[in-house]
Amino acid sequence: MLSRHAQVQTLSPASRHLEDLFTGQKQAFLESPNPTLGQRREHLTCLMEILIRDQEELAAAISADFGNRSHAETLSAEIMVSVEGLRYARSRLRRWMRPRRAHIGRLMLSTSAKTEYQPKGVVGIIAPWNYPLLMVTSPLTYALAAGNRVMIKPSEFTPRTSAHMQKMFGEIYHEDHVSVVTGEADVGIEFSRLPFDHLLFTGSTGVGRHIMRAAAENLTPVTLELGGKSPTIVTRDVDLKMAAERICFGKALNAGQTCTAPDYVLCPHDMQDELVDHLRGSFTKMFPTVGDNDDYTSIASDRQYERLQDLVHDARTKEAKILEINPAGEKMPHQSRKIPLTVLLNVHDDMRIMQEEIFGPLLPIVPYDSIDDVIEYINARPRPLALNFFDSNRKRIRKVLDHTHSGGVCINDAIMHVAVDDLPFGGTGDSGMGRYHGHEGFATFSNIRGVYRRPRWLNTARTLYPPHGSRLQKFLHRFTLKR
Repeated sequence: MLSRHAQVQTLSPASRHLEDLFTGQKQAFLESPNPTLGQRREHLTCLMEILIRDQEELAAAISADFGNRSHAETLSAEIMVSVEGLRYARSRLRRWMRPRRAHIGRLMLSTSAKTEYQPKGVVGIIAPWNYPLLMVTSPLTYALAAGNRVMIKPSEFTPRTSAHMQKMFGEIYHEDHVSVVTGEADVGIEFSRLPFDHLLFTGSTGVGRHIMRAAAENLTPVTLELGGKSPTIVTRDVDLKMAAERICFGKALNAGQTCTAPDYVLCPHDMQDELVDHLRGSFTKMFPTVGDNDDYTSIASDRQYERLQDLVHDARTKEAKILEINPAGEKMPHQSRKIPLTVLLNVHDDMRIMQEEIFGPLLPIVPYDSIDDVIEYINARPRPLALNFFDSNRKRIRKVLDHTHSGGVCINDAIMHVAVDDLPFGGTGDSGMGRYHGHEGFATFSNIRGVYRRPRWLNTARTLYPPHGSRLQKFLHRFTLKR
């Protein structure tokens, strides 16, 4: 079997730069394997300050990559969330780094044990196009807090943002500490084959499977932040206007191009029409116009735009009812890549829109009769990244929490749990594995090492040493019988 270093040599000649970066970071880590608290805080502070400094340039780059990205959405959902995450990690870093004393049992009298957090080494981050800054800075925050070196492969679909991050990070970090690698999909493939000490990938479930296969060749531990069809449940006991407003915000943010956005709504049969009316009212209030409204984000690429149009066409041919909420009745040319919130009724499982993650402003509504039907419906499908539940009945909320699985849950809200720094973020099953954010993020990028110590002058374990006589038998008898 090839060694981890030898496996790097199998990279194609075109990706030799990747090998050089990785080797440089590995060597730098070996020379300085455990940055101090002060050094780590400085690494986080530099990142926070340059994000604040370059926020307008970053917003412009992201908007140019999308065709139009709402300036306010970029500042709130990417810059502000990134900066708050950095502040949160920096203020708690001393506590996170502190060793934790472990309990010692009766067999270990006179000894001590503790857990220590040490950096893993060189971490790889593969980021998606939908939040091209946040999905880099968020895992980077915790990788740096844990004391690692980091290589980043941003999406090839946001080249302007990637180029600015490469320039920006180059100002504050040496490339043997943090480096950004740009390029097309072939570079991403080579990147995933590097023998990282940890690899984090954010993207689709299908690509996540390929990433995991590549990482397995090096026994690289992975964190996979995937997607899936996140359900939103509405019950009779909820204020429907409130629910519609919050669902609308979660679905319209970034034009639905968010992994935790409501994918479809489960609603009582006789409340569908009322829910649609409230969704129409909420969307109209938020976006009186769509086509000429810079607050409403475009679909990020022609490829994604055509995919969403195909989902609508497939549903229409299979007799779904399509309700486009277009308050000003605008005609939106293909070039704008604007799609207003579109509600779909009479959907069923044979439609592609009920089989694939939507990742856009299309919202199917699925009717139900009882909460048991809802639980059965959700559990019959792959486990989602997020579950949103609008209800005021505590017993019913507890029942849904106890009988379903998802990466995260919002009660009487949608999407906002992602912004809570102290909540672990991640998926389960088809929606991913592993967690980051909060202490869990620090732990993900750390080797949690157990350290056991016995004093030189006392050895109470001699009773266990051979030859095994009656003394050991008596000890074992007393130990196993004592409760």
